[in-house]
Amino acid sequence: MSSFQSPQSELVGALYRDHRGWLLAWLRRNVACPQRAEDLSQDTFVRLLGRDELKEPREPRAFLVAIAKGLLFDYFRRAALEQAYLTELMLIPEDEQPSVEEQLLILEDLKNIDRLLGKLSSKARAAFLFNRLDGLGHADIAERLGVSVPRVRQYLAQGIRQCYIALYGEPV
Repeated sequence: MSSFQSPQSELVGALYRDHRGWLLAWLRRNVACPQRAEDLSQDTFVRLLGRDELKEPREPRAFLVAIAKGLLFDYFRRAALEQAYLTELMLIPEDEQPSVEEQLLILEDLKNIDRLLGKLSSKARAAFLFNRLDGLGHADIAERLGVSVPRVRQYLAQGIRQCYIALYGEPV
């Protein structure tokens, strides 16, 4: 194993050494579960390691908090999605409910779709959800979002593409 470290990994290491304790304390104030705070802290630094390019931030703590807030937002959104799924599942008669294995697979698919829809612009995501969940037509969505019908079609195509990726992977 090579002992060579890239300048990027050295920078992440320095940020970790200098600011991890502070970031963890910040997360613990914002998350009820200490283990979740620990996970989000680690995920913040893993996210940095995964970047193609990383420059030394002028304000390291603000930089780390911005990343951690994004992860925190994702965590709360996924938790809300999971709770909504479980609530809907309770409405299904017990003998018609999917098996535990199927429930876990469905929940994983929902999380993947949510993660990929999160990559869309807010208007594209809203258009897709208005159409798929509320059953609104293109003209109604265009009026609500203040955009043209052709733009709504583009938004819906983007949403469908993201769902395809979640279920089948990137098209070749």
